[in-house]
Amino acid sequence: MSSDLLMTVGCLVCAIVMFLIGRPRADAVALIMIIALPLSGVVTVNQALAGFADANIVLIAALFVLGDGLARTGVAQRVGDYLIARGGSDERRLVTLIMLIVGMMGSMMSSTAVVAIFIPIVLRIARESGVSRARLLMPLSMAALTSGMLTLVATTSNLVINSALIYRGLPGFSFFAITPVGVPILAASISYMLFASRFLRGSGNDEAPVRPSLNDWVARYSLQGRAFRLQVRENSPLVGQTLGRCGLDDDPVAHVVAIERRARMGTTVLLATADSSIAPDDVLLLDVDAAGFDVQAFCERYALKVRHMSGAYFTDQTHDVGMAEVIVPPDSTLVGNLARSSATLRRHGVTVVGLRRADAALVRDLQSTRLKVGDTLLVVGSWSHIFSMQSVERDIVCLAMPIESEASVPVPHKSIQAIGCMALVIALMLTPWVPNVLAGLIGCVNLDSAYRAISWRSLVLIVGMLPFSIALQRTGGIDIAADAVLRVAGEWGPHGLLAAVFVLTLVVGIVISTTATAVLMAPVVIAMAAHLHASPYPFAMTTAIAASAAYMSPISTPVNSLVSTAGGYGFKEFFLVGVPAAIGALVITVVLVPLIWPVYPR
Repeated sequence: MSSDLLMTVGCLVCAIVMFLIGRPRADAVALIMIIALPLSGVVTVNQALAGFADANIVLIAALFVLGDGLARTGVAQRVGDYLIARGGSDERRLVTLIMLIVGMMGSMMSSTAVVAIFIPIVLRIARESGVSRARLLMPLSMAALTSGMLTLVATTSNLVINSALIYRGLPGFSFFAITPVGVPILAASISYMLFASRFLRGSGNDEAPVRPSLNDWVARYSLQGRAFRLQVRENSPLVGQTLGRCGLDDDPVAHVVAIERRARMGTTVLLATADSSIAPDDVLLLDVDAAGFDVQAFCERYALKVRHMSGAYFTDQTHDVGMAEVIVPPDSTLVGNLARSSATLRRHGVTVVGLRRADAALVRDLQSTRLKVGDTLLVVGSWSHIFSMQSVERDIVCLAMPIESEASVPVPHKSIQAIGCMALVIALMLTPWVPNVLAGLIGCVNLDSAYRAISWRSLVLIVGMLPFSIALQRTGGIDIAADAVLRVAGEWGPHGLLAAVFVLTLVVGIVISTTATAVLMAPVVIAMAAHLHASPYPFAMTTAIAASAAYMSPISTPVNSLVSTAGGYGFKEFFLVGVPAAIGALVITVVLVPLIWPVYPR
């Protein structure tokens, strides 16, 4: 073994150890390796930094943006809510729908983002249906991981492996190349979880979520019966008027919190200010700060129609209307302001609907009460204003965000654009006319939100691990690894070799991230195929599927980590449920892959 190979292996072992102990964080480890490998002389500086110019890195960044667009515009959220609501309280139907929806969403956007969107949905469904959250969250995790087996762009590991093929002058996989194998694995996973989920218990408390919900605050601040949704009729005297002109912006009893207006897809919620104009069919979200309010007389006066509310205090408008609990700090400009008509709070786009003093006493008269240092306020407004308010520290300090904030939709009025961009990108990727990376960039139109949507940590991790592939290739490490696998499994036949590749990828994936696993394993399996004078495609595809089958550990992927925390699972639950699922994926892969991509094509 040469000194260069020893140096490369030593760096790789150090990286794996740091990944295992979690110190420093993964992207910092990648940066350390970018520095260490050139200093060791194994690779040049240009080779170490070549990943930043890799077309697939740019494509991965573009896909982060497209997926974020589906999340921010509410496409993923609304589809999930609509279909999951059809599950009722039937656990089997809920598990099936959750896994199907998450599988479909995860095939087009980041599985981590999908899980972050669906965790609050699943927790709400669990509370409403009476089904234990532990029996719904594990299927969510398994479907999110399996979604990586459905399309080429579903996960970064697929793109890394595809890039390894192209780097060696081979044609890459098509957009749906992995789908014929992934769909049967998803179907098998759903069937398996219908049986296995009933044995899951977890350690989470199904009665109380980790974070407060809007319903918790409705009860704590006694908001029941204070909210109304009133639709403006065409003959209403309010049409064409502003809230300030008609006196509804500072009415001491009935206060317009927001205006709900129809958009091209769904609705949009507008901040209610003195300058807000009223149009026919607008829905006024009204907060009533007095007992005995005569809503019928109010509707007759302004020609309004009472709209149904299925939840308490706008909790059925959680896509658009948010709440937060804040405190008034010293030196705040809020001190001395009237709670209900504070210009400072209006500037931040929120309205006070609840107030508690230091002795925890609930203040009822919001219209004439002046704020003091230490007052705890419950404010309501659009989610975009709620989120922007979190960065304000001088006037108000955010104490708590509800669990529903994890599923908020900042720009629902742009959902059609998001769907159109994703459809355009997919269509272009299916044609030979436009390279995938250019197709991905075509879909990125809002640069400010695009920069925020990109997971720079993930990109740095990928780029930092790519030099290992170059270093192992130059020092002969890849050939040594390929020979070692062949010595062990060379006599097992094509199916046995694919099984060995699957298991090896799975084991490596337990130790390090799936992306890093793909970076290390892709050149090894391609070298194996070259030694056997076999096609590289079945080995590359097996590696891609195995990298996504990381079902067995709560720390192997961000998806598992998120679900582990929400469901109260430990290593035991993931191992007991994940091993049979991984075996099932192994069997399906070993059977189907050689049929689609023969190991020794004629």
